[in-house]
Amino acid sequence: MRKTEELIKESEKWGAYNYHPIPIVIESGKGVWVEDVEGEKYMDMLSAYSAVNQGHRHPKIVDALVEQANKMPLTSRAFHNDMMGKFLKKLCETTGFEKALPMNTGAEAVETALKAARKWGYEKKKVEPNKAEIVACKNNFAGRTISIITFSTEEQYRDGFGPFTPGFKTIEYGNAKALEEVVTENTVAIILEPIQGEGGIIVPPEGYLKEVRKITKDNNVLMIVDEIQTGFGRTGKLFAFEHEGIKPDIVCVGKALSGGLYPVSAMLSSKEVMNVFRPGDHGSTFGGNPIGSAVAIAAIDVLLEEKLVERAAELGTYLIEELNKIDAPCIKEVRGKGLLIGVEIKKEYGGARRYCEKLMDEGILCKETHQQIIRLAPPLIVLREELDWAIGKFRKVL
Repeated sequence: MRKTEELIKESEKWGAYNYHPIPIVIESGKGVWVEDVEGEKYMDMLSAYSAVNQGHRHPKIVDALVEQANKMPLTSRAFHNDMMGKFLKKLCETTGFEKALPMNTGAEAVETALKAARKWGYEKKKVEPNKAEIVACKNNFAGRTISIITFSTEEQYRDGFGPFTPGFKTIEYGNAKALEEVVTENTVAIILEPIQGEGGIIVPPEGYLKEVRKITKDNNVLMIVDEIQTGFGRTGKLFAFEHEGIKPDIVCVGKALSGGLYPVSAMLSSKEVMNVFRPGDHGSTFGGNPIGSAVAIAAIDVLLEEKLVERAAELGTYLIEELNKIDAPCIKEVRGKGLLIGVEIKKEYGGARRYCEKLMDEGILCKETHQQIIRLAPPLIVLREELDWAIGKFRKVL
């Protein structure tokens, strides 16, 4: 039996069957390339769902992690540490927000935003106790906690996990008028993704975010934007909402905030919103820990110093153009922004997974989403010649 099969069987024996990975066991990685336990090399075109924008094992981020690990890994929030303030200052100055609350995973950042929005609604908007409503969009993905799956429209994410958290409404994505129709005096926030990643790389109509921003301002409703997958350069802007020249009230960030080396997330907002939290309201033992803070500082520095946002804009345009040139009857549509791209396969040609498995045989790692879409999101450090090599493989398989 090959080592790959042994290791997969070991994982399946001792772990829960809550994922269906592409059948490869990765052992090491550097930049845009990874190597499996059999010694085969592959181009990573998923970037751990956009967590590895800076590439695998970026030396500057690794050095920051190792140095801090050898100095002071964890204090908990019972005490101050010398890294968290530096991290929050860097994050706020880079993103243009007044305050940041550090957490670990993306779902935690979203839960933090939901709690902040509700408390803001009661304290600032004067919504009656326990009447606050938050609006979400169909086809969303923000994590898998009980409250988050409450506003999911993916049946599998909800099946068997009720009863659900009250206080959420779900509307059509990309339709600003649908928001107008559900807003009441009890509406405290809308939460949405500027591009729905897990939902199939769904790009809303141009002007949609701007319309939502106007409706929320007119009705004193917070606009929460989930940039966990789209943030930190992935779409060719620091944040995807910048494509429409708006600024939300709350932004959830994670994944690439740490360059894939350590779980770091945060909620970004204004003083007015963030100041609803008081000691004991919310927290995390690991949130804002010294290692996470040091890693995030280095990850932001790499993003800015290597101009990865600009690279994503340039190379994303190029990759979409080249993919659109592929003359294959199975392709329904190529869509996306920057280096977040979806290739939708026509249903009569089968699901996208078999194409992903064929691409793996050709040395490219990607993953299907929503059955028919191949999601492509290489590290932002990818070279044009590396993309050209990958395009040749796509052409062959498709």
